Amino acid sequence: MATQQMWDAPDIVPLITYSDLPRAIEWLQRVFGFRERAEARLSWPGGGRSWFEVGNSLFAIATPDVTWRQTPETPGLVMKVYVADVDQHFAHAKAEGARIVSEPEDGFWGGRIYRVLDHEGHQWEISQRGRDRAADCWQLPPGVTRGRLE
Repeated sequence: MATQQMWDAPDIVPLITYSDLPRAIEWLQRVFGFRERAEARLSWPGGGRSWFEVGNSLFAIATPDVTWRQTPETPGLVMKVYVADVDQHFAHAKAEGARIVSEPEDGFWGGRIYRVLDHEGHQWEISQRGRDRAADCWQLPPGVTRGRLE
């Protein structure tokens, strides 16, 4: 049953890409003892994403993302940062000449984000604090499933 709880996340959530996501999930649990938020695991044709808790921190893992023009041969790291007002942050970053990858948009999880590259091309996803809903409240798009990987 869906709840109205919000997603619990720190202000910075790094994302590491892996070409074999099921193997990465198994390895991170078995070798490092990290706890997966398995209820939030997502999959879609050719890809997926999951989150891990480490102490009071959180990080995500995912298959390479075409938004960032990543390929399995060039895995990447994306820094996700929560801010008070994503639209205001976007306007400021754009005015300062940041390389915008995507304009602010609302996501199926309730959040609002934009993507930007810093001066050396590092990938940043800027997200609105306090909008992300708990995994059981997400409105998944067609083709995306929660809780398993293909």
